[in-house]
Amino acid sequence: MESCNCIEPQWPADELLMKYQYISDFFIALAYFSIPLELIYFVKKSAVFPYRWVLVQFGAFIVLCGATHLINLWTFNMHSRTVAVVMTTAKVLTALVSCVTALMLVHIIPDLLSVKTRELFLKNKAAELDREMGLIRTQEETGRHVRMLTHEIRSTLDRHTILKTTLVELGRTLALEECALWMPTRTGLELQLAYTLRHQNPVGFTVPTQLPVINQVFSTNRAVKISPNSPVARLRPVASKYMPGEVVAVRVPLLHLSNFQIYDWPELSTKHYALMVLMLPSDSARKWHVHELELVEVVADQVAVALSHAAILEESMRARDLLMEQNVALDLARREAETAVRARNDFLAVMNHEMGTPMHAIIAVSSLLQETELTPEQRLMVETILKSSNLLATLINDVLDLSRLEDGSLQLDIGTFNLHALFKEVLNLIKPIASVKKLLITLSLAADLPEYAVGDEKRLMQTLLNVVGNAVKFSKDGSISLSAFVAKSESLRDPRVPDFFPVPSDNHFYLRVQVKDSGSGINPQDIPKLFTKFAQGQSLATKNSDGSGLGLAICKRFVNLMEGHIWIESEGLGKGSTAIFAVKLGIPERSNELKLSFVPKGPANHGQTNFLGLKVLVMDDNGVSRSVTKGLLLYLGCDVMTVSSGEECLRVITQEHQVVFMDICMPGVDGYEVAVRIHEKFSKRHERPLIVALTGNTDRVTKEHCLRVGLDGVVLKPVSVDKMRSVLSELLEHRVLFEA
Repeated sequence: MESCNCIEPQWPADELLMKYQYISDFFIALAYFSIPLELIYFVKKSAVFPYRWVLVQFGAFIVLCGATHLINLWTFNMHSRTVAVVMTTAKVLTALVSCVTALMLVHIIPDLLSVKTRELFLKNKAAELDREMGLIRTQEETGRHVRMLTHEIRSTLDRHTILKTTLVELGRTLALEECALWMPTRTGLELQLAYTLRHQNPVGFTVPTQLPVINQVFSTNRAVKISPNSPVARLRPVASKYMPGEVVAVRVPLLHLSNFQIYDWPELSTKHYALMVLMLPSDSARKWHVHELELVEVVADQVAVALSHAAILEESMRARDLLMEQNVALDLARREAETAVRARNDFLAVMNHEMGTPMHAIIAVSSLLQETELTPEQRLMVETILKSSNLLATLINDVLDLSRLEDGSLQLDIGTFNLHALFKEVLNLIKPIASVKKLLITLSLAADLPEYAVGDEKRLMQTLLNVVGNAVKFSKDGSISLSAFVAKSESLRDPRVPDFFPVPSDNHFYLRVQVKDSGSGINPQDIPKLFTKFAQGQSLATKNSDGSGLGLAICKRFVNLMEGHIWIESEGLGKGSTAIFAVKLGIPERSNELKLSFVPKGPANHGQTNFLGLKVLVMDDNGVSRSVTKGLLLYLGCDVMTVSSGEECLRVITQEHQVVFMDICMPGVDGYEVAVRIHEKFSKRHERPLIVALTGNTDRVTKEHCLRVGLDGVVLKPVSVDKMRSVLSELLEHRVLFEA
């Protein structure tokens, strides 16, 4: 029995349990006391927690729990009553604080749950904000690509460059495997492969526009995903071990500019679209994103705008080229017309000078011959020469007037004149011719016809002489009546000319003149031909070949210049005719003063008929004209010296010369320059002779030029004895003479 010794434990079981409880309570107390320290540290560091008093209460609960376990250490051995009281008090306080804390947690938990909800809401908002920021960044990236592509696309206005640049930039930006552009053909029934990015397919391949996939794309302005096997998407190599990537297509509007007009927008035709096809790489799992589709749509719109600008530029370039061609043609036509006008004017000036010179010689010599003693037969022949010469001179002047009327260089010479005296002068000129044919000619002036008027006296008189002369020429017997009155508005209307609307006013009136004859009459169908130059009515031309056919043509142009209208009425052959014209004349402001200022002209034979001793210098490069003018002046008693050039005239002229007649159209130093040098040579007016131009042209330009260089007079060739006598008398009396 002694050999079987049992090993007894060092600590009894109850004591061992107590020992373990003792150690556990110690560490529990230590843990409880460390938690408040951590809570105190958290409360001090945190400024956002709203329940600090709850933490204080919770800390007190933990402290009491720790104190209870700490006090419990002394209860494992014999302990005094004081320890038991303290232990009891700690447990009561711990129970009280724990109950209060539990009750407070009932109120705090909903708030804590709401805080958790708000936290979850804020997390969701933050996630949504992150998504929006990502979308914004994507849009900014898309916008950057759009701006870059737009800049590249719009950097040129060449259509081919725009399209090629579009494919290259889209392929680089979107990392495309292939990008192609299908353009409509001329008929619009097919789409033709025009541009590709990788050049894997030959350009020129066509597909019909009636394919469902094409109609689907053309029906919307959005980018549409299409099958990789559709005809417009078969642009990859046939043999490929990868699945084909996604394909999208978008339409590109094209402008139709066939009816392009300025200030109007070009017509946008819905039948004219190009098709742009974009393919993702086959060796990737990429899908088309929304922002990429938007980028494709925006680029398609930008390409359409760029193509429209290019089309407008091309149209404007074509229009500019056409306009330049037209301008070149117009400029060439203008230069040719100006050359023709200058040639015609030069020809007319030469004709006027060269024909006027012999006419001057014929009329002057004939008038000198008429002053000598002649037999009746000789006098009749001389008078015939004079009449024929005057008729030829009138024809030359008519041709010149007509030429100036046609090129618009003829202008009216507006002035105040005696209207009644003009009619009486026309009557006095016509009466001798009418008396030879035993025609009775009468003049009737209305009582309300103003005595003075403002207008072109010379053109009005020329029109009257033409119209009345025609009446005398085509009448064998009977009478001719000339009447004039102030026309009323209703009497001026001619249904054959609806555009003629005369409106009288306080400053002007319309003079209506009627010349009625009992002559041979005119066929109504021949009346329109009468106002055509070099044309006459057939019935008149066969009966009377006198005249050039220019008179009425010139009259019509004169009347049009005076804002009037002329026409002829006749019931037929043998029934006479009536020529009617109306012209616009002004009303002078002070008619009473005009009556005093207009002194009636005396007879042709002036007071001074002999100019014995009057020293005259004649300058003319034409020997015949020089001799004829000298003969006229010698016949009138003048002391005449002749020169053939301007230099000789300036060399021989002295203060003794009283009058200088010069031809202003001279070779070398012309008459204008001679006049200027004479003024320079004789600075004092009383020492300088009177300078008179002998010319075949007395238009306004010639008169203004003569006045500018200081000429004292202009006389129209040809000149007869009576005309030279009148010229010298007027010149010596008034010291100035500008013949109309």
